[in-house]
Amino acid sequence: MRGVSVSITFRLAFCFGLVVLFAPAGGAISHQSPAATGRLLLATVIDTSGKTQVDVGVDDFVIREGGDEREVLDVHVADYPMVVLIDDGPESTDLGPIKAAVARFITRVGERPVAVATLSSPTQFIAALEDSREDVLARISAMAAKPGPAETLPAVAHAARELQDTGSPFSAIVIVTGRAIDARIPVEGDLLPSIAESGATVHVVESRQPPATATSGATEDVPDLLKVLSDQTHGQYTTIFTPASYGAALDRLADKLSVELMIQYLVPAGEANGDVQVGVRRPGSRVVGLGVK
Repeated sequence: MRGVSVSITFRLAFCFGLVVLFAPAGGAISHQSPAATGRLLLATVIDTSGKTQVDVGVDDFVIREGGDEREVLDVHVADYPMVVLIDDGPESTDLGPIKAAVARFITRVGERPVAVATLSSPTQFIAALEDSREDVLARISAMAAKPGPAETLPAVAHAARELQDTGSPFSAIVIVTGRAIDARIPVEGDLLPSIAESGATVHVVESRQPPATATSGATEDVPDLLKVLSDQTHGQYTTIFTPASYGAALDRLADKLSVELMIQYLVPAGEANGDVQVGVRRPGSRVVGLGVK
């Protein structure tokens, strides 16, 4: 695929029982003190039984950056903004199950701004980030299929720009569709850099035809551009083969997002950002780092 350039903004490694996040310099957020800056770390905490924990506070975490210990200022369940893109094509019989699954998903992802758009109208939201949760759910319920092809990449690019304009260090785009994008054919390549630069994580739930059986003849595995986007932004890509599975796939994604934690810590004046190590003061528990900005 030509013209696709997606940068990786961080890597994960494990060292001395801590999660090490290699992050680029910059990306600091303002802190009340004029002599210091704050940074945000996105992570999940997993206990000895493999269950995620959210009942943690500032005293539970140890953060080192460039070898220096940092003061943890705040810990809370992630509340970054999100845009859900719904496939509303007229040839699809999946719109009913998609609407029901998306409505349930939105009720399970916690208190955060959620906007909703469709693949047929890439530059319009049916519900905006500032709308109340009740209004968002009502507009999803009122949705109807629309004529016209899916404009998936323009819709993703528009969502990415809107999320970037919020100034939030973290954000997510959730695409729920029954149509793949063949990564071998020309696409709107100029849109891909803007999606990557927005910093939004792209999650995809995509319905496909069941794989061909050995007796019916082998078929080529078509590379999917949505999977490329999801992989490059460290999102979750889920393939389903029946409309009834939209709900289960989005439930799993909601379970993952609803236990993410945002950890703010202080960077003293004059000290540069460096490799970040994070650990948790709970015997047997571990931290899964998802990014730092």
